[in-house]
Amino acid sequence: MPHMRPTLSKGFLLPEFVRSSTAPARLPTFHTCVGANEELLTPQWYEEHVVSVDVGHKTLSTASGETIHYQTLIIATGAQVLKLEEFRVSGSEAGNICYLRDLADANRLVNVIRSCTSGSAVVIGGGYLAMECAASLVSNKMDVTMVFPEAHCSEYLRFFTEHGFFEKIRITGTCYVVVPRLFTPKIATYYEDYYQSRGVKFIRGTIPSSFEFDSNGKVTAVNLRDGNRIPADMVVVGIGIGPNTSLFNGQFTMEKGGIKVNGKFQTSDSSVYAVGDVAVFPIDLYGRIHRLEHVDSARKSAKHAIAAILEPDKTGQFEYLPLFYSKAFAFFWRFYGDNAGEAVHFGDYSGTTFGAYWINNGRLVGSFLEGGTEQEFEAIANATRIKPAVDDPADVGRQGSSFALNVSEKTKPQTPRIEGETCSLVLEPTVYAWHATAGVVLAASVSAFAYWYGRRRRRW
Repeated sequence: MPHMRPTLSKGFLLPEFVRSSTAPARLPTFHTCVGANEELLTPQWYEEHVVSVDVGHKTLSTASGETIHYQTLIIATGAQVLKLEEFRVSGSEAGNICYLRDLADANRLVNVIRSCTSGSAVVIGGGYLAMECAASLVSNKMDVTMVFPEAHCSEYLRFFTEHGFFEKIRITGTCYVVVPRLFTPKIATYYEDYYQSRGVKFIRGTIPSSFEFDSNGKVTAVNLRDGNRIPADMVVVGIGIGPNTSLFNGQFTMEKGGIKVNGKFQTSDSSVYAVGDVAVFPIDLYGRIHRLEHVDSARKSAKHAIAAILEPDKTGQFEYLPLFYSKAFAFFWRFYGDNAGEAVHFGDYSGTTFGAYWINNGRLVGSFLEGGTEQEFEAIANATRIKPAVDDPADVGRQGSSFALNVSEKTKPQTPRIEGETCSLVLEPTVYAWHATAGVVLAASVSAFAYWYGRRRRRW
């Protein structure tokens, strides 16, 4: 069921919740609210699910054998976590191998952490989810080793795509590029140095080949392809996710592993819309189509699709500035736009505030900032959306965030906002008031069945 996924790695695993005997970790109430009475859809409501879709006849078939007819369908089936078996490494069934995709995963991870106080943890993966988990494990006084195949963190998915580890997934049409290669070597080195100062060990350029188990079936060591062996009391796997598109194979135009849509999120069948993780949509700002796996694009694409359905004549093309962000230790960074072209670094890389601009074809197309003020984050977002001409990249680097502030001051477009972003785990329902107004699926994890079956039962 829907909930605030970013909180799983950014707050749920903090020591004050994991180690507390009186205040167990919990997430905000984040059900899908529908109808005038804002009725909450409980987990039990989601148990029945769609097993097949016939777009030609506009029908859905449920697990109980019911056939549901629709006039308009929204596909918001989200994504599922990639398991080690996808890379021909067995062992995911072990009790102390953890993933982090949903609340059940988070609860399991908390229980495993509690069972091996001051133990050793191996984190497989180098993306920002893995980085956030590693930070949480260190904060819980675990001995942490991160394993990823590239030279730096946040690059590991490129390795997998270039070395054929996703061939099985390609055959099923599932896309695997889930985390953009945001970090330049300079940025990655900064974070890696800090992580190492906190005791995190990095093993680069390799991936797991097998596990060793005790008599209870728990992992005791991770064997790597380079011959290294790492003792482990627990393993956290963060190697990406893939969109849930199998229900729709052969029924829509597919591209980049997802369902191709237009600027109003219509698929190749005009009565069907796709949003969130499964949608491959045009970003006019860069003249390309993208599939983005992030809460920000999931929410905003859902809102835009509903607007296009309810008021097609008043709804234009989706105008979106990609946003990614992360929190770990005392760090908080945001990235806006596209990381194409030349990276120009700025700021104090010996301190806590720094960043980078990406210049492509003489224009600013992407911005990264660590440790900025809200005004600076707003400025780099607005400047990235404006795409100002850059004659001298070195001068832009010298100006740093002042360049974005000056550009943003001249023209102030609407700034992308992290909706629902908070440092607290307990949020008031008013934070999510807009999703009652939208009356729609808010996150890519909400199934198409949930929307239409709910409407059928007068819950929408």
